[in-house]
Amino acid sequence: MEILVVEDDVRLADALCVALRRRGYGVTHVGTGAEALAAPPCDLVLLDLGLPDMDGLAVCKQLQGRSDVAVIVLTARGEERDRVLGLRTGADDYLVKPFSMAELTARIEAVLRRHRPRPAGPVAVGALRIDLDARQVSVADAPVALRPKEYELLVVLAREAGAVVPRHRLIMEVWRATWPGAARTLEVHIGSLRSKISAAGRIEAVHGVGYRFDPEGAGHVS
Repeated sequence: MEILVVEDDVRLADALCVALRRRGYGVTHVGTGAEALAAPPCDLVLLDLGLPDMDGLAVCKQLQGRSDVAVIVLTARGEERDRVLGLRTGADDYLVKPFSMAELTARIEAVLRRHRPRPAGPVAVGALRIDLDARQVSVADAPVALRPKEYELLVVLAREAGAVVPRHRLIMEVWRATWPGAARTLEVHIGSLRSKISAAGRIEAVHGVGYRFDPEGAGHVS
């Protein structure tokens, strides 16, 4: 995955580039809007709005007008009207400075997953089957009633059955945001989901990391 960082604050840009490369991303840094528009194609753009040569929203509009590249705005403009304008201009997400690298990483992962094409057809793992078109879940052909957020959590976990899905990624993909108490809300939904799909597998908590769906653990609630 290639990320273009458009940021005129050199120290912040350097810190972002180092952190992103450590996480396995390819990174290119530019400091102006003109350089951003002339840069090679990439998978995602981290875009500062306060650029020295042109407004970042104009850059966002031009980028979105010529490709379907994902854009996350990084800015000190935190007013609601600025966030709404940024999203309406075409940005996929809007993150106000200062922010943590953990939150930025979670938002990058969520945005890239929304842009990445999903395989067609249902998700089937062992006895579990998820009909994505109908938003219906069954275990051993018996329907299972889930609340909307439980369903979305299960889709993420089932698609990566056997792998640990980080807690912050689940929160970003299902709730599309972070807020105080998000971790507790996630735990409550996971607890409810566990009991409903226990016949298909076990949702394991991996301490300090996240959750894993184990289809071999059918019959276990925790």
